Amino acid sequence: MTQGPAPGRFITLEGGEGAGKSTLAGHLKDRIEALGLRVTLTREPGGSPKAEAIRTMILSGQVKPHGPFVEALMFSAARIDHIDRLIRPALERGDWVICDRFIDSTRAYQGALGRIDEDLLAELEAVTIDGLMPDLTLMLDLDPTIGLARAARRRAPGEETDRFEGEALAFHSTLRQAYLAIAQAEPSRCAVLDAAQPPAVLAQAAWSVIRERLPAPQVA
Repeated sequence: MTQGPAPGRFITLEGGEGAGKSTLAGHLKDRIEALGLRVTLTREPGGSPKAEAIRTMILSGQVKPHGPFVEALMFSAARIDHIDRLIRPALERGDWVICDRFIDSTRAYQGALGRIDEDLLAELEAVTIDGLMPDLTLMLDLDPTIGLARAARRRAPGEETDRFEGEALAFHSTLRQAYLAIAQAEPSRCAVLDAAQPPAVLAQAAWSVIRERLPAPQVA
């Protein structure tokens, strides 16, 4: 009997602004593809045409006046389309999926910072992901003053801050603690990495965690 492709792995990268998630995602994609495995690189909000349209609305600040719960609903709508159209099909064909932000961003931004009821947010999450949890989440921990400075340097001249980068330092400090609390509550899924390290050093640390947490014959 012909066997189907080996199931893919789902890795998410989480952390505050300027933590280096996109750069790390690129490094990991190269490492995994060098082993002959397929990688789908994606982000949230986004990853599908409808989700990208919602991303534009959220990051422009259009949704902010309606409050954190409406923001959470918008993120969830984007996530459902993203999962259905890109993430789940990629995993089913055996790809390794690396996603820049996923459920923990909603938990941190709209949950801890937006103060949405924890049970209500959990119910919304359950409906949204329909059982699709990351195999591994890498939490990139960084002093928010460093992260915001990095984010400022990468903006083009005259480019405005997005919906979240423009928040006060206290917001970003609370966000950092929210991510660390999630990692502490779910140590089997989450691993915290020092994002103040140079990109190559951070990438090697992340790769060591992947080899330890996601053992597979192809990963060496």
